Amino acid sequence: MKRTRILTFAWIAGICVLYGIHLLHLRADFPNFSPWMDYSKYTDEGWYGSAAARHFLNGSWRVPGDFNPAAALPVWPLLEGMVFRFTGVSLAAARLLVLAVFAGNLLLTYALIRTQQKQPVALLGVTIAAASAFLYAFGRLAILEPLLVFWMLLSWLLALRLSRASSKGQRYVLLVAIGFLVCLQILTKTTAIFVIPATVYLILHAAQYRVKDFVKDAAIMAFAGLVPWGVYYFVVVRPRFLADYHYLFDANKWEQPTTLGGWIATFWYALHGALWIDTILCLLAVVLLALSFFWLRGLWRNPLIVASLLAAAGYIFFTGWHNNMQPRYYQIVAFPLIIVVCTGTAALLEKRRWMGVAALAVIVVSIGFNLRLIAHFMRHTDHGFVIAARRLTRYIDQHPNGNRLLLSISGANITLITHLPSICDDFGTYDLPYRIHAYQPGWYAAWNEIDPGTLEDLKTQYSLQRVARYHAFDDEDRNVLILYKLVPLPPEKRTYDAAVELAANAGK
Repeated sequence: MKRTRILTFAWIAGICVLYGIHLLHLRADFPNFSPWMDYSKYTDEGWYGSAAARHFLNGSWRVPGDFNPAAALPVWPLLEGMVFRFTGVSLAAARLLVLAVFAGNLLLTYALIRTQQKQPVALLGVTIAAASAFLYAFGRLAILEPLLVFWMLLSWLLALRLSRASSKGQRYVLLVAIGFLVCLQILTKTTAIFVIPATVYLILHAAQYRVKDFVKDAAIMAFAGLVPWGVYYFVVVRPRFLADYHYLFDANKWEQPTTLGGWIATFWYALHGALWIDTILCLLAVVLLALSFFWLRGLWRNPLIVASLLAAAGYIFFTGWHNNMQPRYYQIVAFPLIIVVCTGTAALLEKRRWMGVAALAVIVVSIGFNLRLIAHFMRHTDHGFVIAARRLTRYIDQHPNGNRLLLSISGANITLITHLPSICDDFGTYDLPYRIHAYQPGWYAAWNEIDPGTLEDLKTQYSLQRVARYHAFDDEDRNVLILYKLVPLPPEKRTYDAAVELAANAGK
């Protein structure tokens, strides 16, 4: 018993060390030359926390006509705002917050697996997550997915406790809490609707598949979720911020296939994208699921397994339907995958010990490869984007050009780093010519080359002078940030009619 306690303590200490590694080099770039190319590293930390940064830097969370995602997704900027109140606006503070969320995800993973399995299995799940190079890379970005995972796992934990509620009152409290968590999921990232069926299934399981009881429980949960969402939408959004709310969905529309073959290929790529998480673990999960259909059928009696598969399938379906395979989306799939692998391996150990040991060996090999990749990332840490943002801001401060405002797709990230005011050139409820007419930026920054449409819009009112370039990141299409000075054209050379644009953008 004493030896077991010592080993358990050493195991937990090892997990803490793995988590502590995530806290190093907080301002570092997303790992260059990693297996994952994702544009979130250029934009998303600034975009989705822009309301918090603007509130503290400018006094208002919203810039009319610009990209204001907080109208539809207020939870993350509210949490960031609470942190910024004590730390000031900074990239490091935002990333510390997301790493606190990641710590919560590790604890919830342990608690969830522990409801069904012994402690070593739960610790194994936490170890896989803490040692994952994929989660190390994306979990250190201050983006929305880790927080969505947190609300999802917490709702599962409460749903699993429903069957052990000691009274109707306690059951109702749990259902109301689950409903509120569902609301938080949607207000964190609207794609949460694709993982909600997993929570609904756990409520069905807690009702022991009795339709009448399930309908009553689901109604309570739905009411508890719809009320706060409805209050937020009808009291806050609809009267004042409806254009910003709807624009988030318009901006995230991608071209979709038009043929059956195209759809099949799209969903295949979406399923194949799960390999970004960990090829070895994905293959092991496939083997375990195959065995579950004829030999490990007991896995299907485990509600956590079914919920994990529903969540993974739901989000993979969203990725295919959205037709925009971005690696960051698969953070939502990673935790259900880990739960399936750990629970399936435990079932194998009970059924055929040697097969379970073989599965454990595969997991150990996977952890080894992941730790080697993390070590590589740590040995080759770059701070190119932070350095570029600081040098760009210093150049602007040393060469005044009217308005200090920067126009750039990565402007919100630069604001988060250096507090330089910015608006986005690619997204916004105002058309770009009207947006630059309204705010008159003095500077423009683009990656590698200017989009022809953007250049045409800028030339209606400005001439551009290329003044500086800064290297950052590894993508050959976006590895040089080029700064342009915007020089207003004389009135007679402008081709922009402000009155026409004003009428077109009225009410936005």
